[in-house]
Amino acid sequence: MAATKSPIVDIHTHVYPPSYISLLKSRSSIPYIRSFPPSSSLRLVILPAEDTESTSRGRPVGAEYYEIAEKIKFMDVHGIDISVISLANPWLDWVPADEAAEAARSINDEVDRECAKYPGRLFAFATLPLSGGRDVIVREIERLKTLTYMRGVILGTTGLGKGLDDPELRPIFKALQDAQLPIFLHPHYGLPGSVWGEQAGDYGHVLPLALGFPMETTIAVTRMILAGVFEEVPELQMILAHSGGTLPFLAGRIESCMEHDGHLKAEGKLGKGRKTVWDVLKKNIYLDAVIYGDVGLKAAIQASGEDRIMFGTDHPFFPPLGEEDEKWLSVETNYEGIKKALGTDTEGAKAALGGNAVRVLNLSI
Repeated sequence: MAATKSPIVDIHTHVYPPSYISLLKSRSSIPYIRSFPPSSSLRLVILPAEDTESTSRGRPVGAEYYEIAEKIKFMDVHGIDISVISLANPWLDWVPADEAAEAARSINDEVDRECAKYPGRLFAFATLPLSGGRDVIVREIERLKTLTYMRGVILGTTGLGKGLDDPELRPIFKALQDAQLPIFLHPHYGLPGSVWGEQAGDYGHVLPLALGFPMETTIAVTRMILAGVFEEVPELQMILAHSGGTLPFLAGRIESCMEHDGHLKAEGKLGKGRKTVWDVLKKNIYLDAVIYGDVGLKAAIQASGEDRIMFGTDHPFFPPLGEEDEKWLSVETNYEGIKKALGTDTEGAKAALGGNAVRVLNLSI
């Protein structure tokens, strides 16, 4: 009997469903979609650095952003069996409070229906109505149990607007823990533009994307650790985008700084029962493998373990610059990183490429 093929699962892959595209087209401030004459092509503007007076403002937005059939085509080209799709940043953070509940319901229902078009191949992380407040958010978390394909939620680093160490988030984290819905934590807001220097405009999006996004994630999770979130909500599970930013590399330094901080000691935050940074990495955190190289991936594996690493692509972002390229360099680089870090056809590689995601996210219907 032939051996069963291990599935390839992409847990970091985005979609802007048609209704969300319509919302963005109706707006004139970030986030928005519009054309910039003399070009008639539509462009997506979601980052402040993209909102400059130029015909190259933002990024081109085509069918790959909103047509689910294009997602399946991309999966087939790259040998991906299952994708766990999520609304891309900036999610619904910008929606007025009185519209948040309906916007989240509508988006989540729409994404669930999109998954139903390809049963067994698509699952999803839901979007939360963060601007609607705690009660609205908790109700939507409860409602997600009625949707067939939802396997967690996607969350940005600002939470309700004050960061993920905000005490007002604790009931929301507890609701997610109780519902056994992991958080896929994804950056968006970056670091203040001033940190990139006066020449930043000469460097495209490299500095905010390559450095700002990873540091944003690292800071957000470190604040959660300092605030004792993982002691208060001990079974909360999080999947960190981009292999956790710089958290695996800096974990030892963060832990040492905590252990030598007089203020934390005086506040009683270093006592018995505290989860160390290493404890959190190995018990509460999973890391995607969207890091484009084996050196960083090895750090992620050493920090959290082979059983907590999951393949991702970040589609539809980072497409090839050459239109003739069918396969995406960004995707192939992530494949190669896993191969170099874990070997070819090893149990560890199979787990990172799909087995871990199937187990953790219960990818069956």
